[in-house]
Amino acid sequence: MGIREWFKACSDSPFTIPDSRIHMPDILIADDHPLFRDALQRAVLTAVPQARVHTADSVHALLGLIEQFPDAELLLLDLHMPGARGYSALAHIRGQYPGLPTMVVSGHEEAQVARRALAHGASAYVPKSTASDDIVAAIRAVLDGDVWLPHALLGGSDELKPDEAAAAAQIATLTPQQFRVMTMTAEGLLNKQIAWELSVSEATVKAHMTAIMRKLGVTNRTQVALAASQLAVDQEAMPVVPADED
Repeated sequence: MGIREWFKACSDSPFTIPDSRIHMPDILIADDHPLFRDALQRAVLTAVPQARVHTADSVHALLGLIEQFPDAELLLLDLHMPGARGYSALAHIRGQYPGLPTMVVSGHEEAQVARRALAHGASAYVPKSTASDDIVAAIRAVLDGDVWLPHALLGGSDELKPDEAAAAAQIATLTPQQFRVMTMTAEGLLNKQIAWELSVSEATVKAHMTAIMRKLGVTNRTQVALAASQLAVDQEAMPVVPADED
């Protein structure tokens, strides 16, 4: 039941009066597949009928949503979507917004992928094949402060390899705008293309790149892309990164 339907149901009942003091939590969904995004929204409203759901179809749009709703109580995050390479968005969001519980949703069914998500700070891992009732249960568990995994994925180690843990810690220090620039660089965009996408000057992008390289401990654009690739779920092909620009 959506928010409008909930209020209508309240107004139609002779025994229920809508109360503006009722807590209506903001819940964020980030997934680039419209059908699955809608399915997640239905699951959220089943688990929390009074929730206000806000959706994004890319990591860049999601970062804007988080800035718009800083007190959001839950994020459902797809691992594979525009603006993210594997766990990079999760690591960044957990570093910048540690008070925002994050459920990872993914098409991957492997236990190792799920355990790495938890090690990067996720509160739950939900394969996209999960039954809707179990997704509802996962949402309620995370909102109650618990960690949730499907029974089939329980067990194993949550520890990250040292290189991956170090890369995640560095990416967590980036500001949202620096993270946007880093991911666009990893996708092979030139500074002038990034400037156009972000509606900023090329000089601003260059300043961000300088800060990014300092925080990541690297000296060129290719190494920035390599740092982002360390958080890939699997061995994804590296993009062709243009040479350093003046």
